[in-house]
Amino acid sequence: MQDSFRSVSLTTQDRYAEAAVLYREVFGYQHPDYGLNPRLLGALASNGGSVVGVLDESDRLVAFAYGFCGTDKRGFYHYSQSAVVAAGHQGRGLGRQLKYAQREVALGSGMTRMRWTYDPFQIRNGHFNFDVLGARGRWFAPDMYGPGTDRVVVEWDLTDQPKAVPDQELTELVMPAESTDKDRHEVRAAFEELFAKGLAAVSCRRLPDGNAVYYFGPVDDV
Repeated sequence: MQDSFRSVSLTTQDRYAEAAVLYREVFGYQHPDYGLNPRLLGALASNGGSVVGVLDESDRLVAFAYGFCGTDKRGFYHYSQSAVVAAGHQGRGLGRQLKYAQREVALGSGMTRMRWTYDPFQIRNGHFNFDVLGARGRWFAPDMYGPGTDRVVVEWDLTDQPKAVPDQELTELVMPAESTDKDRHEVRAAFEELFAKGLAAVSCRRLPDGNAVYYFGPVDDV
């Protein structure tokens, strides 16, 4: 029998508490500084933020994401702070369900863009962001959460499909299968240089030799 999952907005304190437990379990957080306050989730849900989950056939929460409103010189956008999928349920498309559930919340609040960040060495995440969702890597945030936590800032246009970039306009960046401190320094410099040229990361794929390649192309908007 095929598993049945459904996306929902979380609206009760019990669900917020369940989400906080799942968050700690997935990331393996033990220190209270890295916990997630259920009351914060309630405040976000009541004030235009996204607090969404995926339930299994037993009505158990197996995936969860939350986000809030951000702003820059171009206007408002929805920022997806975190998304987690329970062990044993990964690889079943639940990450995509979470993002589309957040998309509905964002559009319902009048926002047409969503942003989030990820580690550029997490190739599977890069492929999901660019090749599955059609988002774009737009900026680089070095040491975002402290030393050794470089992140790519992703932006997703919630109202339009991305335009295909002709092969001749693509710039490649090969990523090593296993990263050293030197590799991370070089990758940081390469990403910053390509973004500074006005390019965006548009695709990320694993190569047969175990390495990976990012493809960069012109930014769709300015």
